This record gives sequence, C-alpha cells and structure tokens, in this order.
Amino acid sequence: MARTPPHPDTFDLQQVLEALVDPVRRSIVTQLDASGQDIKCGAFDIPVSKSTATHHFNVLREAGLIRQYYVGTSRMNTLRRADLDDAFPGLLDALITRPAGH
Repeated sequence: MARTPPHPDTFDLQQVLEALVDPVRRSIVTQLDASGQDIKCGAFDIPVSKSTATHHFNVLREAGLIRQYYVGTSRMNTLRRADLDDAFPGLLDALITRPAGH
C-alpha cells in the first residue's frame, strides 16, 4: 500500500477542467477510455519525454481523473470513469476525443 500514490476522494470541477485542458493529458484520458483496461505509464502513445509524462500523470491523478497503482515495477493507470460520470454526468463524453464509430 505504501507504493500506491495518494488519490483524492472528491472532485473539484476547476481542477478537473484544468487537467483536461492540456492535449497530452486529454490524450492519456482518451487512450484509457478507449482501451477499457488499465495501462502502464510507458505504454501510452504521447509525444513527450518520460519526465514530462510523469508530470502529466501526476496532474491527472491529483485531479482525480486517474487512479495509479503498481504491478511489479510498472505503474498502472485506470480511468475513474464511473466516479467522474457520477460527479459530472456527460463531462468526459463532451471533453475527450473518441475514434469515429464509437
């Protein structure tokens, strides 16, 4: 449990919107939503360095959009879609990009 980073229990709309305004962070959320499964940090298709990616993951986690946990040495990410949909119905659908036909 000590290796699991802290996550907020509640959402702040301003913080969620500020997290999603960045295209890289929106891409991370979109990829998680499209995959339907948890993804390790290094498996995302994002055009930034590892240190910059770490910053983006931290912003998303601190806003409550993702939950992170370890499997071995891999930090896994899961989208908190159900929690977000309960707190802000329709927000993710309005803000993330989905491939055509979905």
